[in-house]
Amino acid sequence: MSSTQGGLPASGARETARVTPTTPHSPATARHPLRTAIIGGGPGGLYTAVLLKRLAPDREVTVWERNAPDDTFGFGVVLSDETLGGIEHADPAVYAALQADFVRWDDIHITHRGTRRTSTGHGFAALGRRRLLEILHDRCRTLGVDLRFRAEAPHPDRLAREYDLVVAADGVHSTTRATYRDAFRPRLTAHRCRYIWLAADFAFDAFRFDIAETEHGVMQLHGYPYAPDASTVIVEMREEVWKAAGFDELDEAESTARCAKIFTDALGGRPLKSNKSAWTTFRTVVNARWSHGNVVLLGDAAHTAHFSIGSGTKLAVEDALALAACLEEQPTVDEALTAYEEERRPVVASTQRAAKASLEWFEDLSRYLDQPPRRFAFNLLTRSRRVTHDNLRLRDPRFTESVEREFGCPPGTPPMFTPFRLRGLTLRNRVVVSPMDMYSATDGVPGDFHLVHLGARALGGAGLVMTEMVCVSEQGRITPGCAGLYTGRQAEAWRRITDFVHAQAPGTAIGVQLGHSGRKGSTRLMWEGMDEPLPEGNWPLVAPSPLPYRPGGQVPRELTRAQLTDVREQFTAAAHRAARAGFDLLELHCAHGYLLSGFLSPLTNRRTDAYGGSPEKRLRFPLEVFDAVRAVWPEDRPMTVRVSATDWAEGGTSPEEAVAIARAFAAHGADAVDVSTGQVVADERPEFGRSYQAPFADRIRHEAGVPVIAVGAISSWDDVNSLILAGRADLCALARPHLYDPHWTLHAAAEQGYEGPGVVWPAPYRAGSRRPVTGRTDGPRPRLTLHAGRKDV
Repeated sequence: MSSTQGGLPASGARETARVTPTTPHSPATARHPLRTAIIGGGPGGLYTAVLLKRLAPDREVTVWERNAPDDTFGFGVVLSDETLGGIEHADPAVYAALQADFVRWDDIHITHRGTRRTSTGHGFAALGRRRLLEILHDRCRTLGVDLRFRAEAPHPDRLAREYDLVVAADGVHSTTRATYRDAFRPRLTAHRCRYIWLAADFAFDAFRFDIAETEHGVMQLHGYPYAPDASTVIVEMREEVWKAAGFDELDEAESTARCAKIFTDALGGRPLKSNKSAWTTFRTVVNARWSHGNVVLLGDAAHTAHFSIGSGTKLAVEDALALAACLEEQPTVDEALTAYEEERRPVVASTQRAAKASLEWFEDLSRYLDQPPRRFAFNLLTRSRRVTHDNLRLRDPRFTESVEREFGCPPGTPPMFTPFRLRGLTLRNRVVVSPMDMYSATDGVPGDFHLVHLGARALGGAGLVMTEMVCVSEQGRITPGCAGLYTGRQAEAWRRITDFVHAQAPGTAIGVQLGHSGRKGSTRLMWEGMDEPLPEGNWPLVAPSPLPYRPGGQVPRELTRAQLTDVREQFTAAAHRAARAGFDLLELHCAHGYLLSGFLSPLTNRRTDAYGGSPEKRLRFPLEVFDAVRAVWPEDRPMTVRVSATDWAEGGTSPEEAVAIARAFAAHGADAVDVSTGQVVADERPEFGRSYQAPFADRIRHEAGVPVIAVGAISSWDDVNSLILAGRADLCALARPHLYDPHWTLHAAAEQGYEGPGVVWPAPYRAGSRRPVTGRTDGPRPRLTLHAGRKDV
């Protein structure tokens, strides 16, 4: 399917000028491998052969393909502008042939519940896979590549001995990868949907997404034209829907006919056709290494990306460009293969993260069916986080403005600057300064540093500014520098800060996060050794179970029933002080492996009493604390709860349990759930990436029916607008961006040209509400352009 989402490239543009033929042959090129074996005659393998032969005509290049020249199992291929740019620079002949056959279009149609929404300005280009292979076959023959069809490649061991370089482009089921499994260390992940590649004998007038709600469940069609009289059609659905609909008992012809009947409106009543089409489950392929000796993986053998965003053909072509360039640039094969992997791995990893977000969106499509139609369409278009509010606004302002109106944005107001109400508190915008531990208190008392730190960010325009985790007891501190609310002196110091915020940044709310360190306490300041025990002066730790956070670390004492009561009373006493200190909102910290989080996770709660075992029992004490705090916290002031929606570790909190936890807190009166992840166990394996925690918030919002605060590598105002408008979050909390720029929200408003009530510049700062002019501005403007084609030039 599409190699891009909304026409955006799946990688950077470095490849666009990487491969330029060197003629005559340079000394550096002479050191390059002359005899090259390529296993697999798909587009990636063929294009690699073209490039290597074009760069070094004396290089012997042989391609083995087990199928016939005209065998192909897909229909259409989509390539991005970046990939085409690389092809144009590397081989104008191939580029010209592709250009002659491309079908181009701009629109995306999204049809759901009888309503079609169209977004334009996306710029797709596609052609038939068979035609692509013909172009590459012809180019290979012209250059003298030895093409061997209907021929199994010799064993990779033999090829590695007899050839200087072996390129394994043998696809997702790569036998080469399997042969050297111990070296490549592949990881294959199967996903939850079944899909089938089909075609129609007419051209859609746009890229289409059609949703069918059947008696068996939700099904979706992905379709696009690839010739003036042909379109690719992919039908996809969850495994359980596929079985309930009886597709597991149908043959190829019956499946094809059934799909045409289900999507008869999209097809105009016309039939679909197949070509050895079979229902399959997408598998994501990741390899720890891409090369072994002189054998290198390329394309689907090395990596896959779901068809809803990443075309295997596109990635394979980009691999070929990079591999050829690295072989040209590096003095040895080993160095070239190392450089190739170093260049391509981060690009592929980024694409795979986006593809994972996209495929999971379609797996969970039923979650979004009740969204208003325009918001549903916007959500679908931005599902991978690569298409955003801002670039959709540039491509199709009318569509984006219609989504904003449906959402309730006043004219000229970005989604992030719309108000949001929590109980008796109305936040003037959707930006939250996330809790960030400063480790700068003395005896738990916040001082001038905290006043300046929190005061500056309140002046910076955010709707809500959160304190760091404020500890409810001396024993509950993480470090000696942690702030607390277990004495009157601490409460008075916090009152000084809340008074400043309310007086100097009117309209900005300030919230307090209450927590207890549990087994993660008695450690050094972060910059002296994060999570490392103090060299001296350690205090005893308590936890649900006597399990140290790190091997060799301090073993906490398991809390007794009497101690549980004491801890609960410490939380309520701190909440009393927080109310008197003037905080507008209270958040209960039940995340990141601290005490209450320790009860929730099965990895840290091994109790056998009423507070351990089943998810309901693990929830019991955190809910008791929440109820006790809610009872003393003023009725009109909101309470939120921060949770870790996954432990990023085997056997930890499951996504289903995270939803149940959120639902339980909401039932007990939580006004919103602050959805974070991880930091529960030291051996976690997070999947970092842009907005990587937002999908967990999205799921909780839709399945638990509670407002959510999204966190986790949300770094731009465009990300915030996209998440809010798509309905994946109600508020967005940002930490590091606010450390980099205390006035992040004010600057986000200035950069978007927004001057409404959602953000207010402090009077002394208004002169800075426009970006300062830099550089020379008095140069003459160009007045005349002469074109090279004119005779008088």
